[in-house]
Amino acid sequence: MYYEIRTYRLKNGSIPEYLRAVAEDGIAIQKRHLGHLVGYFSSEIGPVNEIVHIWAYETLDDRQTRRARLAADPDWQTFLPKIRDLIVTADNKIMTPAAFSPLGGEIHHSD
Repeated sequence: MYYEIRTYRLKNGSIPEYLRAVAEDGIAIQKRHLGHLVGYFSSEIGPVNEIVHIWAYETLDDRQTRRARLAADPDWQTFLPKIRDLIVTADNKIMTPAAFSPLGGEIHHSD
C-alpha cells in the first residue's frame, strides 16, 4: 500500500476559495480517477494557508496510471485554472505504512 501526501501552501487568505472550487468541481473529478481519498485537510495551527490531501494506491504503477488518466481528462484540464494560481508551493510524498499502522494492509473502501 502506498499513500501519496500532497501538501500545498496557498496564497494568504485563499483557503476558502480553493476549498469551494475543489468541493464544487475538483474532488468529483479526482475521485473518478484517483480512487481512494484518505483525507483532505486545511491547517488550523502550525503552517498557515496549507492544504494536505492523501490518496491511497495499491502500487506505484497504479498511482502512475491513475494520475495520467486524471491529467488527460478534459474536465480536469478545465478545472485546473480555478486553483492553479492559488497555489504558491507544492510538496508531494509517497509513504508506506509500518506493519502496525492502522492504515497498513489493503485499502479499506468506505464507499
